[in-house]
Amino acid sequence: MSDQVTHRGLTVWFTGLSSAGKTTISQSLHDTLQARGYKVEWLDGDVVRQRLSKDLGFSKKDRDENIRRIGALAGQLTESGAIVLVSAISPYRAVRDEVRRHIGAFLEVWVHAPLAVCEQRDIKGIYRRARAGEIHNVTGLDDPYEHPLAPDLECRTDRETLEESAAKVLDAIERWLAR
Repeated sequence: MSDQVTHRGLTVWFTGLSSAGKTTISQSLHDTLQARGYKVEWLDGDVVRQRLSKDLGFSKKDRDENIRRIGALAGQLTESGAIVLVSAISPYRAVRDEVRRHIGAFLEVWVHAPLAVCEQRDIKGIYRRARAGEIHNVTGLDDPYEHPLAPDLECRTDRETLEESAAKVLDAIERWLAR
């Protein structure tokens, strides 16, 4: 791995409703950063939940614990010098702020699209199933999403292309690393 760029670690935390674009932007950035030689790790909320948090449900307590687990892992990876991309709904502001304080080297990115747009993009069928009464505790419908009050960046995926959103975040990462 001698081609890898040496840099300080950083967690880039993508928060937003399901189908807002967190995973899509993270995937694009992961590929770009990796191609540029950065040490980069990607923690996708759905994947982490299946592996690290499969014992948890969707109550507020369980959601907070899931985010704390993701945050603990992101913190360790950040300390090892990785750029850690976290794409997780993380609906509650207090636990996001807690994770930010714990990690320190942290950029919060609000991936924002109106609920109606997210519902149109809903490839997993989460919103459709919730509206049919098949599932409950869906963020943005019958469970709250507390948007960031002062995110480091906001990606308006209903108004920006994937390339525009990814470029904005990449620029913020590189500015942070250059400090």
